[in-house]
Amino acid sequence: MLTIKQADYVMAAKALGASTTRILLRHIMPNAIAPVIVVATIALGGYISAEATLSFLGIGLAEPTVSWGVDISSGQEQLRNAAFVLIIPSVMVSITVLAFIMLGDAVRNALDPKLR
Repeated sequence: MLTIKQADYVMAAKALGASTTRILLRHIMPNAIAPVIVVATIALGGYISAEATLSFLGIGLAEPTVSWGVDISSGQEQLRNAAFVLIIPSVMVSITVLAFIMLGDAVRNALDPKLR
């Protein structure tokens, strides 16, 4: 917000006599919402992996709750008999986290005005 507030187009709008509300709604908010969306999308992948890690370690969600961390933890006990019980949730967590990170990167590329 502080960087956008000092941008040339905001100063030009002030010089033309635009009200503070108009500057905020028409200039600052549209340019500030894109970084927030990107950070939230990328952080969502981190939150998913953190929840799965804590559940795997036994600190997060408990057994009756459905969680990939709980599934990986229970699959660890059956590694020799049925390895897929461990591998499938692990791969799905990895794919989901990678998808959210790539989505955040794609949104950043789409919303970045410097790349247009």
